[in-house]
Amino acid sequence: MTQSLSFPRQYARTQRFSLGAPRAFSVSPDGGRIAFLRSRSGTDRSHLLWVLDLSADGAAAERVVADPAALLSGADEELSPQERARRERSREGSAGIVAYATDDAMERAAFALSGRLFTAELIAGTAREIAVPGPVADPRPSPDGRRVAYVADGALRVVDADGGGDRALAGPEGPGVTYGLAEFIAAEEMSRSRGYWWAPDGAALLAARVDEGPVRRWWIADPANPGQEPAEVAYPAAGTPNAEVTLVLLTLDGAATPVEWDRERYPYLARVHWSAAGPPLLLVQARDQREQVYLAVDTATGGTREVHRERDEIWLDLFGGVPAWASGERLVRITDESGARCLVVGEQAFTGPELHVRSVLGSDADGFLLTASAGAAAKDPETGEIHVYRADGGPGGPVRLTGTPGVHTAVRSGAVTVLTSASLEQPGAATRVLRDGAEVAVIASYAETPVLTARPVLTTAGERDIPAAVLLPSGHRDGDGPLPVLMDPYGGPHGQMVVHAQRTYLQAQWLADQGFAVVVADGRGTPGHSPAWEKAIAGDFAGVTLDDQVDALHALAARYPLDLGRVAIRGWSYGGYLAALAVLRRPDVFHAGVAGAPVTDWRLYDTHYTERYLGDPGRQPGVYAGNSLVTEAGLSAPAERVRPLMVIHGLADDNVVAAHTLRLSSALLAAGRPHEVLPLSGVTHMTPQEQVAENLLLLQVAFLKRALGLGTAG
Repeated sequence: MTQSLSFPRQYARTQRFSLGAPRAFSVSPDGGRIAFLRSRSGTDRSHLLWVLDLSADGAAAERVVADPAALLSGADEELSPQERARRERSREGSAGIVAYATDDAMERAAFALSGRLFTAELIAGTAREIAVPGPVADPRPSPDGRRVAYVADGALRVVDADGGGDRALAGPEGPGVTYGLAEFIAAEEMSRSRGYWWAPDGAALLAARVDEGPVRRWWIADPANPGQEPAEVAYPAAGTPNAEVTLVLLTLDGAATPVEWDRERYPYLARVHWSAAGPPLLLVQARDQREQVYLAVDTATGGTREVHRERDEIWLDLFGGVPAWASGERLVRITDESGARCLVVGEQAFTGPELHVRSVLGSDADGFLLTASAGAAAKDPETGEIHVYRADGGPGGPVRLTGTPGVHTAVRSGAVTVLTSASLEQPGAATRVLRDGAEVAVIASYAETPVLTARPVLTTAGERDIPAAVLLPSGHRDGDGPLPVLMDPYGGPHGQMVVHAQRTYLQAQWLADQGFAVVVADGRGTPGHSPAWEKAIAGDFAGVTLDDQVDALHALAARYPLDLGRVAIRGWSYGGYLAALAVLRRPDVFHAGVAGAPVTDWRLYDTHYTERYLGDPGRQPGVYAGNSLVTEAGLSAPAERVRPLMVIHGLADDNVVAAHTLRLSSALLAAGRPHEVLPLSGVTHMTPQEQVAENLLLLQVAFLKRALGLGTAG
């Protein structure tokens, strides 16, 4: 790639500089192999399966074990509608091998490619197709590598690794029923992307049975192609029925044993864990997410026994890597205790208030590997940093394994750790391989080098110490005068934007270079701070998250050259909601806004997310009306002054459907409020199309400059 490319085009072509970066690491138990995915360059969307061999003498060598171009003989990849939906849930915009699974010894991998089943021998370095019914989804080898399970046409099937013995263990009894797949809510909101789990001995599987029959149907049309039938989507909007999810134990001879729990009280199957350390372990939640129960499954009868129960008067969060079993069948969980988010094993807290635990990465005889940010009792707030720790419950407390400021994560097996680190000093992440703590290899990234360098200043703002990043135009000097401000938040649950990683701010720096002071603020409701910080938005999206953007802006204006007479705001998804909310309710502060894919009526968003924060719309109609931008009566609590607003929405979005923007536009028109709407035909909640993504940036800047009286974008 040449340096003559514009940043917007480079940003779009490289999928935000994610292409070419290694990911999805697995380490063999003997420490001799590391499998991972990576494309051949920073503009190549097709991911290959690679192996890094580590010899006992410290030598390391990479090799390709599965190349989609070779396996498909150069043919284009074909994705079923179901696979496209799965990738939309995981926000996967690349191609080729986007996911894989291995056996316990990490000798055999399985993956789906163009709806077909492939396996790879990771030691021999060969890959081949296994002819089975398709389109294939989520193939996974048995722990012993002798078989591969997969889902096709809603049936959970198993085939021998040599291609023989293919059979269905369970298949749909009617329309809308599947075995072995995660339902929409689990994949979109619970971070549970899978729907079946192998027994440790490979003799049985637990499978989720999903019946979408009760879920109300929506139809998403493509107005640009009126001859095309609308897509039917089972969408569980707030206050409406969810899919019915049950669990069944399937043996390889076809016997099925239903797993029983109080599904009426705990309808959400949030987590399933099955390892050699104990019986199958479930985490089930009440619909209001204020109570959840950890259950152990009796594989002989399908009965369950309660291991632990949790209750929170606001809500209970879900975390990566838990629940799990430790030795002696001690339950491993992350929970909020005394205002801190802690790792608890059995009855013992392994971490204290100095850490805010984010996830468990793994465990072995030496303890648990976890990620955490600074907790309320930390000496240094370490704004935007996430570190890797080892915790064994000893008197010395957790040990930090990452020394430099940044955002770190890891995968470990035995003595070998794969450590991936991002920082403000470099645009991409670096991946190092450690054996017994000493570096033995580096896994190269082929990601493109950006044509600009982001220079964020990380700080905190206001009385609440709101985490924030400030970016000024490149070359800006003291004395150049105040700059028009562009607030660029996500600002809501699950979306931490203020992080110690340069790549996160590349787009913000480009926006700053167009003549703005860009401010990114993580107000209350965003993750990584404390349980109280996250839960402060209960019942009040509109007030709390907007107040914190205003407070951060005003506090930072005392330290940075911010022109409070020219303030714009932009955002996507929750950030889009926040941008529209800002210009409608606080036009005294915000003078223009760009709202991308905004939620405008919270009754039209899904159950698990919306009801967690706002409750049941049937019981709390006032809460929903107060937090929405529109109701049946029109705009919800708008201020009198009118500010310029651009609204952008993908018409194929099945997460935040285009009805949100259409209803907002209708209400604005009825109120006589000028605005601009940019409909994107064929675009979903993501905008991976290169030209679309590039032009969206250019059009937004042009609109904001025009709205603030700054002329046109250069």
